[in-house]
Amino acid sequence: MTDATTPPTVPAHPSESSTAPISDERWDVIIIGGGAAGLSAALVLARARRRVLVLDAQEPRNRFAPHMHGVLSRDGYSPLDLVADGYREVRAVDGVIVDARVATTRTIADGFEVVTEAGARATARRLIVATGARDLLPEIPGLADQWGRGVVACPYCDGYEARERAIGVLATSVAGLHKAHMLRSYSEDITVFTGLIDGLPDEERLVLEARGMRVETRAVTRVVASSGELTALGLDDGSTIPVDVVFAEPALVALDEPLRQLGAERVDTPMGPWTDVDALGRTSVDGVWAVGNAANPGALVPIAAGSGAAAALALNGEFVALDVAAAAERVARVAS
Repeated sequence: MTDATTPPTVPAHPSESSTAPISDERWDVIIIGGGAAGLSAALVLARARRRVLVLDAQEPRNRFAPHMHGVLSRDGYSPLDLVADGYREVRAVDGVIVDARVATTRTIADGFEVVTEAGARATARRLIVATGARDLLPEIPGLADQWGRGVVACPYCDGYEARERAIGVLATSVAGLHKAHMLRSYSEDITVFTGLIDGLPDEERLVLEARGMRVETRAVTRVVASSGELTALGLDDGSTIPVDVVFAEPALVALDEPLRQLGAERVDTPMGPWTDVDALGRTSVDGVWAVGNAANPGALVPIAAGSGAAAALALNGEFVALDVAAAAERVARVAS
């Protein structure tokens, strides 16, 4: 599999990199990851007057795509522009964002300590992990070069733009054939490439064909492009099949090392083992939350942002409850 993060990274907003001395302050919350989920959590918490530090490696999963879709009021907007907007909004309410990659996380007596690759240390009462995930593409020459443009993954994100075009579906599993069925409503010109599936059941093939899709069992060996635009997929016999866009089935890998270091429990999902969270993002480690793709492999941008906000609301509620309990204890001591 080819790591889809191989192409150069695109910093979200390098001119606004913070140089704040992060070790000089006791933070209420450290958020690892500054994509839609992490920035959404940061915005809510900073507006609640909590001391918030975001540590962001500036590698959002969707940085390869020129546009987002299915995002209310931002359909067709650049995902990097969304991050840049989020940076400005969080900083406008006194949240601190530092361009840094986290190396280690650990539990300490009264919270958590985070150490960056540069050696900077910061501590906080609570921790939100919003590190997301990365896509691993099949090792087919030219496939990664087209990632986010001619080669995409999500019908909900890019299916409408592929309507009435020649769609190729590069399946790697029987379960992945569901993507082809999802795309059928967008086009009558769909070729499903099944050479990467070990033992395609006849019934699955017949159902695809019954829905008007072509099934190509020969192995895909290369991506054909002209002037940088995808035009076809090449097969192992030297022939090519024209396509305008390819929907691939990358393996999704959680960027969950901070959660693994803290011992957060996992649960099996259709995407493989993933961090176990409750409805609000709480992990099995008290005081640690996971949001966005770090918690839900199927979270699109609106879902990721919503999960960050939901976690922030619940987390701030915990802080308020602790403050109220402390005040009630003081009142009780005075009364006694």
